[in-house]
Order: sequence, then C-alpha cells, then structure tokens
Amino acid sequence: MLMLIFFGVGAQEKEMVTKTGWNFGALPTITFDTDLGFQYGALVNLYNYGDGSRFPSYNHSLYFEVSRFTKGSGINRFYYDSDRLIKGLQTSVDVSFLSDQAYDFFGFNGYDAVYQPDWIDDELETPPYKTRMFYKYDRKLFRFKVDLQGKLAGDHFRWITGWNFQNFKIAEVNLDKLNKNKEGDEVLPEVDGLYQLYQDWGLISGDEVDGGFVPTFKGGLVFDTRDNRPNPMKGMWTEAVVEASPKILGAESSFAKLSLIHRQYFTLVPRNLSLVYRLAYQTTLAGDVPFYYQSQVITSILTGALSEGLGGAKTLRGVLRNRVVGDGFFYGNLEARWKFVRFNFIKNNFYLGLNGFADFGRVTKKIDFTLPANLGTYSKADFFKDDAEKFHTSVGAGLRIAMNENFVIAVDYGRALNDQDGKSGMYIGLNYLF
Repeated sequence: MLMLIFFGVGAQEKEMVTKTGWNFGALPTITFDTDLGFQYGALVNLYNYGDGSRFPSYNHSLYFEVSRFTKGSGINRFYYDSDRLIKGLQTSVDVSFLSDQAYDFFGFNGYDAVYQPDWIDDELETPPYKTRMFYKYDRKLFRFKVDLQGKLAGDHFRWITGWNFQNFKIAEVNLDKLNKNKEGDEVLPEVDGLYQLYQDWGLISGDEVDGGFVPTFKGGLVFDTRDNRPNPMKGMWTEAVVEASPKILGAESSFAKLSLIHRQYFTLVPRNLSLVYRLAYQTTLAGDVPFYYQSQVITSILTGALSEGLGGAKTLRGVLRNRVVGDGFFYGNLEARWKFVRFNFIKNNFYLGLNGFADFGRVTKKIDFTLPANLGTYSKADFFKDDAEKFHTSVGAGLRIAMNENFVIAVDYGRALNDQDGKSGMYIGLNYLF
C-alpha cells in the first residue's frame, strides 16, 4: 500500500507543540491485488483538542475511510470516539459497510484443518494446482456498533456496555467477475473451493450457508491505568466482556461468548523505549455460533476496520488470515517499541518508531462436527488431521510514523514459523496493535 505523508527529513527534536482546536491527518491509499484489482481512496482522521489543556488526549476523534478495489471490494467506514459527547462516558460509534470478494476460509480448529499451499499456487501444473480461490469465499458485512464506558470506582475501574448489529452476506467467489478481461492461464478455474465442499459435506448448515443477521449485546468491566491511549509507556489495560446474541432480536441462532484480555506496558527508557504484551482468551459459553461469526475477536473498542482472526494484521501477524478458527482460542503478542526520532514540522509533533514482535495463539475449544463417510474424490488426509492443533507462532518487525501522538501510520512485516500457517505478511494501516 502506498501512503503519502510529508515530514521534515533531518529536523531536530524540539519541545512538543501543544495542539488546540481541530487537527487532522489524511492519507491517499493505493494498492494492487491480482484478483481484486487496484485499490483507490482516502482516509481522514479529525481530532479536536479543545483548549489544549489535555493534549495529547483529545476531546473528539472522527475517522472517515472510503476505498474501493476496481473489481468490487471496498471499505466504507465512519468511526467516532469521545469522552466529552456525554458527560462521564466514553462513547464510540462505528458504521461500516465492508465487502471482500476473496475472504479467507481454511476450515475449523487450526492445524486440525490441513492447508495445501500447492492447491493455490498458479505457477504449478494442474494437478496439484486447483485455483487461487480454493480457500476463499465472498463476504459482505454491514455493521452498526455503539460502545459506552463509564467510571465504576476511582479513575481506573470502568464498566462497559454496547450493542453491535451485523449483517453478513456469504456466497461463493464470483469467478465471472474476477475472470473478466482475463485470458488463457490467467483465467481462474471453476473448481469447488473449501467453502463449497464444507456445504456438500454438511459441515456448514443450510441456515448459515448464505450468512445472516447477528445482533449482539455486551457488558463487562475494564481496569485501565495507561498513561496514553495510542501508545502507552506504562500501566495496564485489562477487560472482561460477555457478549450475547439473542434469537428474540432476529438472530438465526442464539449464543454467548466470554472475552478476557490483559495488556501491560513497561518503560525501559523514558519516552522512547517500552516493552509491552497482550494475552487474550475467548470462548463460547452457550449456544451455537454461526461459522461466519467464529472468526470475530471480541474487544471493548475497535482499533481498526475489523477485529477478527486468529491470523492476520490484528492478531498473529505473518500467519494466514483466519487460519486459526475455533469455538474458543487463546492468543498473545510481545513487542518492544522504540521511538528513535522526534521532530517538529509544519507546527505538528512527529516521531518515528520501530518495533520487534512475537505473536502466538491456538484453539482451546474445538468446533464439533461429524465427517461424512464419503468425501467424493478426496481423502480425509487432504483436509483433516486428528489432534494436530498446537501453538501457531510468528515473528517480525515494524515501522511507525506518528503525528501528535495520536495519528499513527503502522507498517508491520511478520513471518510464520510453520509452513501450515503460510509464509509471511505485510500490513500497512493505522495505530499500534494494542
């Protein structure tokens, strides 16, 4: 992804400029994907610092993103965050429409689901190559989400509540659209992918196969002693949340999930070097969760357009997106963060940062299913391996470009340590991971 931002090369560090009123960061975005085409669009993040007495804390943050891929995928998102809209409450609102013509699906229960990289390698002959879309399906998601937090005791204990209305539309990959204007070897073969095979084998029920409406409500407790929200140098941020989806509101199936997340931050060098970690556990308490919702990672507040995995930009960097899907899972991240250059430019405060990380996670509660006796032309070993699940791990490094402590451009490169998790991943977006 090409992101443009201007800063002074070789500028010397000066005393931090206190910001007041409205300020913004803006980025054009350009990417290219062989199957999705070019992405084009922009994002804008507006911050209101009031009279500056709380800087770098802000009074209001408004985030807008509109981007498109030339063959149909896209992001349309508005996100608002403030502790001044309603007195005494932290208010977050998210309205998004997200389309993905090649959403990743590798099956259930981590390594118990065998990944066949040769099947999607179009540089190989057929067989073993099948199609680059074998581990994909088409997903469209509309989301309206509101989160509220208020003080419970002192300055650090808070209660949290919220509701999240999501409508998922699931379908097979639209090969006609992706094959438009392609010829010869460029044409994607018409081969049933894993999503279609799971339907044929009864592992995805008829009620879930095309998506559905998932209304959820949540409640929980938060303990937060961070000194700075975008990139804390000290303190901890711990939360326990229960999320429920009642059938009475139109959900196709009712369920409840528990999420526990602990994050802690240690200063090694004041202002510039910190060691941080996150440990998280999520499990289903009751009910039947639709297969398309099992990849959702529950958190108190969204830090990006999506919160899902395990695998990918927000959980296990370098591991294939959604590689680890189960009814319960555990994951963790360890990072060293170094702000190695600080400078002022165009009356704004900038810093450049580097981070090294290690990510890990695994399924702790497996999705139950029964295999049919006949898998057609396939064998069980092609897709399933009993009791193979263990920790998925990756390591990597990243770059941060931050303006006024809050607007943070993030570039991360992660490498998986097991070939069953893919090879590596590059991620360009906003904000620190946690």
